[in-house]
Amino acid sequence: MGLNEDVGRRLRALRNQQDLSLSELSRRSRVGKGTLSELESGRRNATLETLYALATALGRPLSALLSDPAPNGRPGAGSDAGPDGGLPGVSGSAVTAVLLERHEDAAAITDVFRVTIRAGATQQSEAHVPGTGESLMVLAGTAVVGPPHDTRTVGPGASAQWRADVPHIYRAPEADVHGILFVRYPTAARSG
Repeated sequence: MGLNEDVGRRLRALRNQQDLSLSELSRRSRVGKGTLSELESGRRNATLETLYALATALGRPLSALLSDPAPNGRPGAGSDAGPDGGLPGVSGSAVTAVLLERHEDAAAITDVFRVTIRAGATQQSEAHVPGTGESLMVLAGTAVVGPPHDTRTVGPGASAQWRADVPHIYRAPEADVHGILFVRYPTAARSG
């Protein structure tokens, strides 16, 4: 199964679990009903921004809509190759993210992504579910991240963390940035 079909299947299942119509999910997420229909049928590529809008409207972490990470960082059968030729990735206006791991315990769900922020680009991310926090460890390049009124500049070998339940940005002012992004959702993110 390809990434689009897998995302569509997961999206439809989550929407049905919550007994939401396409119209209601469209209203909550501000994603058009036609777009939702095409996403659920696997006929449309979803951007990172669209998937986050849907996951947030469903009260779920982003990983709930993506393929399960494969053991040892190798793609599973039927997956689409990601930007590094490995696991499937999803791209937004400035960021490409590849889900590496999902860890769940009594306190939280933590998604771990390999991310690339494209040089000269800025991605604005809407608020995620209440209580969500993010942390970026930069491997190469220099990133500007966090809420627009409280950004942090982070270089290679350093990390920054910020609240992600408020709007926040990712920017690579010069060269591409490569890093590992941790997104931690509180246990309440599983409800709904």
